[in-house]
This record gives sequence, structure tokens and C-alpha cells, in this order.
Amino acid sequence: MKLIWLGHSGFRIEIAGQVLLIDPWLKGNPSFPEDRWQEAVAGATAILLSHGHGDHASNVISIAKEAGISVYCIHELSNWLSGQGVETTGFGKGGTVAIGEVSVTMVTAVHSSSVDFNDAPLYAGGEAGFIIRGEGHSIYFSGDTDVTMEMDIIADRYKPDVGILCAGGHYTMDMEGAAYAAKRFFDFKTVIPCHYGTFPILAQSAQPLIDALPDVDVRVMAVMAPEEL
Repeated sequence: MKLIWLGHSGFRIEIAGQVLLIDPWLKGNPSFPEDRWQEAVAGATAILLSHGHGDHASNVISIAKEAGISVYCIHELSNWLSGQGVETTGFGKGGTVAIGEVSVTMVTAVHSSSVDFNDAPLYAGGEAGFIIRGEGHSIYFSGDTDVTMEMDIIADRYKPDVGILCAGGHYTMDMEGAAYAAKRFFDFKTVIPCHYGTFPILAQSAQPLIDALPDVDVRVMAVMAPEEL
């Protein structure tokens, strides 16, 4: 399995014959080198979209149309994207879809969700995270969230070995919150922080997370630098 961080909360995951783009915000993302757009999306087979905010969703229409691929997201956001001419698969929290040999389950997050990059803000059906299973891995992508008691159920039911956790603070849980969640609920082998460093208001270093999880492989990824798991 190969993971590539696209900056902020965006990831490219190559797993079980699929190339999944998660929240691929490329244009306008201060962390992403825009001249590497084609490299980031090459061969993509599906997009997973956690919610409608522009720092996650604003490039999804153009990427999906360009690649001719489907966007998997919550029902209301799926309906809106479909109206923009995008192929979509809408589902809900607790629901599971198959993308080839990869299983994707939508799970609870606590944040907010609107299409805030259009002419007028539009309710986008709620925020979510994902459990992605394939190649013997169970990956928890937290989406934008605070620490929640639902994480206890996610950990017990899906037993993720990899956690991709928002950790920048202000809009989501911070590094200390992500560390607390990892220790309180999960038994991760690998933790990858995201949603930090993009803007001055967010945490700029993952060191507090590293220091708090000495027995976990905390991967501080570089943008567009592949990591194998």
C-alpha cells in the first residue's frame, strides 16, 4: 500500500488495485505544488469526500470530470455534485461501499459541512470520516472532527491499524487531542497527522503528537513524497 500526502487533508492511497483520492484540494492549497496536479491525480479510480468545505471539496468537480471517476460521499453532497455533472455514489454513516477489492465505510465525525465555495453557502448533509480496508489494512481517516466517544465504537468494530488524524486545532482537534484519541481509543501501528501547517492559525509542527505517542510510528509526511505501509 502506498500513501501520498497532497497537503492539508488530501491523500492519494494506492491500495488493492485502486487509486483513491481523499479530499483532494490542490488548486489554492498553500501546501500543494500546483504544477504537480497531473501527477497527483494520475490513474485515480475514485474520490472519497468527507464534507463540503472548500479546503476539501473545491477541486473535486474538475478532478472527477477530468478523470471520469465517481465521488463517494454523503447523500446530500452527492446529490449536489450530481447536479454539477459529476458521477457520484451517495451513502451514509454506517454504510459500506465496495470499490473493487477495497471496502469503504462512512463513520461519524463532529464538525460542520456546507458547500462554501459556490455562489451561496449550501447545506452539504453533514461531515464524516472513513474506514478503508484492503491489503490487510484497516485505515481510519478521521475527517475534520474533535475527539468523540464514537471513536470507541470505530476502534472496537473496525480495529484500524493506521490512523490519518486531523490535528491542526482551531477548526478540529489539535495535536494533543489527536494524541489523546489515539491513546484513549485506538491501537494504531501508524499515525499520520493532517489538517495542519496549511495556514498560520493551524499547528505548524507535529512534534507534540510524536512526543505523546512514543510507541507508535508517527509518520510526518512530506507533500508528494510516497510512503509505503
